[in-house]
Amino acid sequence: MNVTSYLIEAHICRKINDKIEYLILKRSETDTYPNIWQMVTGSISENEKAYEAALREIKEETALIPKKLWVIPFVNSFYSFQKDLVCLVPVFCAEVDAFAQVKISDEHSLFKWVDINEAKSKFAWDGQRKSLEIIDEYLTVKNSFLHFTEIPIAKK
Repeated sequence: MNVTSYLIEAHICRKINDKIEYLILKRSETDTYPNIWQMVTGSISENEKAYEAALREIKEETALIPKKLWVIPFVNSFYSFQKDLVCLVPVFCAEVDAFAQVKISDEHSLFKWVDINEAKSKFAWDGQRKSLEIIDEYLTVKNSFLHFTEIPIAKK
């Protein structure tokens, strides 16, 4: 058995009137795990860094351009019996402009901006809920001991 990392997860948030909202995406009926709600997910291409994959997947799946991107101190994981491997999935959070327009790809059928409770209630896997709790604590608790590493984003 091998341990590898070939996927990313990226939560997207926005701030409106001091409230944090999270973007959730419903997978299309023809995709793997049809009709589940999730954050942006995707594969890391050859010679691509995980954070570069997160930025690319965010743009491909939502047409959004983050103004901030953080590394979340949490790694999701799963076991693939077909490949007999464990996949470690780095997690990111991107903040976008409050009124940026979402345009979803064919991978998804719907999107919603929701509060943390609704997002957690829609996610299928505990690791996705846990990473969102870590993000929400960082963004909302004034005296949080957490410090996220922000990845500089090249302005175009």
